[in-house]
Amino acid sequence: MEITEIKLRKAFYGIPLEAIYSVTFDNELVVHDVKVVRKGENLLVIMPNRKTPDGVQRDIVHPINSDFRRKFDKQIVTYHNNVMPK
Repeated sequence: MEITEIKLRKAFYGIPLEAIYSVTFDNELVVHDVKVVRKGENLLVIMPNRKTPDGVQRDIVHPINSDFRRKFDKQIVTYHNNVMPK
């Protein structure tokens, strides 16, 4: 499964949440609400999640293995660094 498109949905400035993206796989599946958050000098990729009635945040989409997660994070962060103003 390959990422075929990344779309910037919303950018934020001056807060840790820097952007929200939609990511398309193989031109057949899209995942909305992938967030990029700055924590110190690092960028974190946060998968879409929802709050349960008891207040716990649960991912609704997530990679199954660490290799895919690293590949996914790298592509999103690279794209983010190229589209966001410095």
